[in-house]
Amino acid sequence: MVINGLDILLRNTGLLKNRSIGLIANQTSVSMGLEYSWKLLQRSGTQLKRIFSPEHGLFAVEQDQIAVSRQPDTGCEIVSLYGDNEQSLVPRRELLDGLDLVIFDIQDVGSRYYTYLNTLALFMEAAGGFDIEIMVLDRPNPLGGTVIEGPLLDPAYHSFVGVMPVPVRHGLTAGEIAHFYRDYKKIDLNLSVITMQGWSRDMLFPETGLPWVPPSPNMPAFPVAEVYPGMCLFEGLNLSEGRGTTTPFLLSGAPFVDPFEFASRLASMPLEGVIFRPTWFRPAFHKYSNEVAGGLYLHVTDQARFRPFATAVAMTCALKDIYPDKLSFLEGVYEFNDTSPAFDLLAGSEAIRSMIIRGTPAETVITSWQNDEASFAAVKPNFHLYEA
Repeated sequence: MVINGLDILLRNTGLLKNRSIGLIANQTSVSMGLEYSWKLLQRSGTQLKRIFSPEHGLFAVEQDQIAVSRQPDTGCEIVSLYGDNEQSLVPRRELLDGLDLVIFDIQDVGSRYYTYLNTLALFMEAAGGFDIEIMVLDRPNPLGGTVIEGPLLDPAYHSFVGVMPVPVRHGLTAGEIAHFYRDYKKIDLNLSVITMQGWSRDMLFPETGLPWVPPSPNMPAFPVAEVYPGMCLFEGLNLSEGRGTTTPFLLSGAPFVDPFEFASRLASMPLEGVIFRPTWFRPAFHKYSNEVAGGLYLHVTDQARFRPFATAVAMTCALKDIYPDKLSFLEGVYEFNDTSPAFDLLAGSEAIRSMIIRGTPAETVITSWQNDEASFAAVKPNFHLYEA
């Protein structure tokens, strides 16, 4: 069984003696006994001065892109790092005053646009140059640490869903990506990582023996994390990504979609490890609230062969081919950014959207990021903290 960084730290709380501590955490910051980190730290007698919560809040009460305001009483000051403007994503200087150690302990899901590691990266930048240690309590990458997939982020498309120049599926843990980002940005920062015991790079989350604590409102179970690196792209389309249902991201569709025609078109594409089941659904909130939508449910049959980002791109190509006048890429504000379409911010540039609009075959679009994957694969092992 894997032992998380939190449980290892709790065996040696002497590391925290006489330290003034901040904690970046949410409800995934639990021990093997499913006790919250802040309770355990307080019980151990450490000087926990302030808790910083990420998007969704300390207990993931808020839906996506909703400012976090009210927080529960924990016996400690709680500061939200997700408010109603971009400035809220970075801690104000006075919130760092008096701290000499900030601990990060949140479960990530292994995708570039999942915002928790972006919160870590922005916090690292804010703490750079000050006498503050950032300590990452490492946890598994649920998708393993070997497979990478998707294009690198073009720095011109930097946003809260794209902070680090890594592929969509990066295959790094929080501790590893923290080292990568410090090196990339050349941040003057005292960074430490409490590594896990028992985790190897080929492990998927079900193999760790750890309980799945939903990291966010629409990440209820591991199968959702499997498809998320691709299906999150649908946030940039006029399709429901399944929010408002009990199976977000596994479900997707719209009232104008014929599920069987959609599934038939995908059957002719070279997509492995997944079955597309035609279905209908009615979201209770979000896109197409209380409307019946036609769409697909994704059943992953072979994680080793399944490529979620390629799958979602192929699905988008098929939709554009079948419904050229109905499918659209959303404009407007997305994660505090209104300069680029949401699809581009997620994909990392405008290249994929442009190819889809031109009618480029899905197979050609999918090969377009192979060089990016190869270049990152050459760099990635420099930051590995765990063996295969």
